[in-house]
Amino acid sequence: MRAVRLTVTAAATVAALTAITACTAKSDAKDGDAIQVTAADSKCDTSAKSTPAGQVTLQIENKGSKATEVEILFPDDRIVSEKENIGPGTKYTLTAEVKAGSYEIACRPGMKGHGVRQKLTVTGGSAAKRNPKLDKAVADYRQYAQDQADETLPRVETFAKAVKDGDLEAAKKAYATSRIGWERTEPVAESFGDIDPKVDTRADGLEQGQKWTGWHRLEKALWEDKKIGDEEKTLADQLVTDLKDWQQRVGKAEITPTSMANGAKELLDEVATGKVTGEEDRYSHTDLVDFKANVEGAQKAYELLKPVASTNDAALTTELDKQFAALNTLLAKYRTDPAQYDFVSYDKVTKDQRKELSDNVNALAEPLSKLAAAVVK
Repeated sequence: MRAVRLTVTAAATVAALTAITACTAKSDAKDGDAIQVTAADSKCDTSAKSTPAGQVTLQIENKGSKATEVEILFPDDRIVSEKENIGPGTKYTLTAEVKAGSYEIACRPGMKGHGVRQKLTVTGGSAAKRNPKLDKAVADYRQYAQDQADETLPRVETFAKAVKDGDLEAAKKAYATSRIGWERTEPVAESFGDIDPKVDTRADGLEQGQKWTGWHRLEKALWEDKKIGDEEKTLADQLVTDLKDWQQRVGKAEITPTSMANGAKELLDEVATGKVTGEEDRYSHTDLVDFKANVEGAQKAYELLKPVASTNDAALTTELDKQFAALNTLLAKYRTDPAQYDFVSYDKVTKDQRKELSDNVNALAEPLSKLAAAVVK
């Protein structure tokens, strides 16, 4: 679950009604030059307004008092690449691939709303020709994302049917497994901007005036309220409709080797900020199901990119193999049935055990943050 993104229409309305300091641009980036992005609570300064097609690197520094998110966006608000949860006083390097055209760099203080934006023009006919192995990795990952969406729909329909039947226990049983495919490929869904807020927002992630819908709204009804009413039955139907939209759009997502690598890192960030803390599935305590799915999705992207990354940076892939194995071994200890996707309830995981999980996630996240740069060397 990511912070809420507004739709294109809503974002335009906010931009028209909200006075916020504009981004500023200073120069053109030369081939290979990084664009410096300085984020703050009400501004987003960039060192360039244009850059050549191909690899673009953003050197980001958050000088504000809030965590921020920095994105490279298409004109229709689809995400080319992003980095969430850049804490105050911290820096991050974001590597992406872009073709010639018009884009925006957006800083979103507090990770909500339209954010502060700077237009970016990418010049040149097209990005440089890629290694054929990377083209295969992208094609295979696109098929993986589509397969996960296709496999999710029957599970969600089973969950929705139980809700509509008023069968509390059957709905609880179907809840966690209905989320596996989504959690494995969430960065792809998030790239569209408008689907995630409908299906995976928690109560504390809602924008002002936003109606709460999706999995977590139903989770609260099942575990905390312990009742299913007419509203929940309607929301179950809406969840199916919204996820069918996701299923139909997955094949059109913009996917590049760097977006795969950055997405893998984002999945680990999802684990660190939501699953390890117990915030994601706070009513059902099924966080470890989401946790495992996030790790599997990150590992799939990595494994597809590994043939190129291992040639460019063998030491990095050796370390990633080691850290993925260690985290998977640790997660296996919490599996209640090796043949099923079942894990212990997260409220039974002690403080010390959560710290161990967190330490292992961080040990993997650090080298994983270097994967994007390794595949475009």
